[in-house]
Amino acid sequence: MSTLIIPPVLTSPRDDAAQLYRAFKGFGCDTAAVINILAHRDASQRALIMQEYRVMYSEELNNRLSRELSGDNKKAFLLWMHDPAVRDATIVKQALSGVVVDLRAATEVICSRTPSQIQYFKQIYYTMNSVYLEHDIESRASDDHKKLLLSYVRTVRYEGPEVDSVLAERDAKVLYKAGEKRWGTDEKTFIRLFCESSSAHLAAVSYAYKNKYKNKLKNAVKSETSGIFRFGLLTILRCAKNPASFFAKQLHKAMKGLGTNDAALIRIIVTRAEIDMQYIKAEYRKKYKKCLNDAVYSETSGNYRTFLLSLLGPNY
Repeated sequence: MSTLIIPPVLTSPRDDAAQLYRAFKGFGCDTAAVINILAHRDASQRALIMQEYRVMYSEELNNRLSRELSGDNKKAFLLWMHDPAVRDATIVKQALSGVVVDLRAATEVICSRTPSQIQYFKQIYYTMNSVYLEHDIESRASDDHKKLLLSYVRTVRYEGPEVDSVLAERDAKVLYKAGEKRWGTDEKTFIRLFCESSSAHLAAVSYAYKNKYKNKLKNAVKSETSGIFRFGLLTILRCAKNPASFFAKQLHKAMKGLGTNDAALIRIIVTRAEIDMQYIKAEYRKKYKKCLNDAVYSETSGNYRTFLLSLLGPNY
């Protein structure tokens, strides 16, 4: 469930555009006014505001935001203004084509999305960049990690809840033989089953694995694989079982230790706010005995903090 709070009585997109224009005028930007409007509008409403702003002022709203804002606040806002598919395509393109390649960010997005979400953002990716997602994966990823990502974005998987328990037990046995039972790991088998299985089936396989071999499948993955390939497999597995728990863990990692990984913090909060952030907050409290809002408050500051907390909704 979303944590986005939309006022019960909304001003029109035209009035919102006019208020934003006023917030940009004069010396300095009234960032609080910008947050008060845009952090409380859903994707369709933001699209209408951008359309009205373009018509009224012959300027793209995102271009004006880019000039008026700075730092992490600017990065968060510009990502927020996109719809989910464009946002995912933007994140992955930047991760694969930036000055510093961020394979972890690209893997997180690709391996946590549903098959239909992947197929849609692949289309958007090509429209935006005139290059196929697979091409950029080929040029940036390597070895088993590359094979995993390519297989995951190319395979059309079933998205329903039905599960064949006999088949799940069979696949659990196949994975055991490909990993823990043998000397050396059969990575091809892990890639095939993780990329071809529906989320419901993979969750059933995980249950069958633990029941039959007295070990969690995720522990087998950790012991049999390594690096970014292991992260990709674990992302697929964890999101098959409980995506909110996966993202709660990633948020905790982003704020753990010295310094905050603001890129990860922005990426997850902005992309999940309109989808399942309430569930993520519940999982965060369950896992770490602390409210996510409080954690974000302690690790951020200024307008950047205000914006992220606006997306997170009430403190509970």
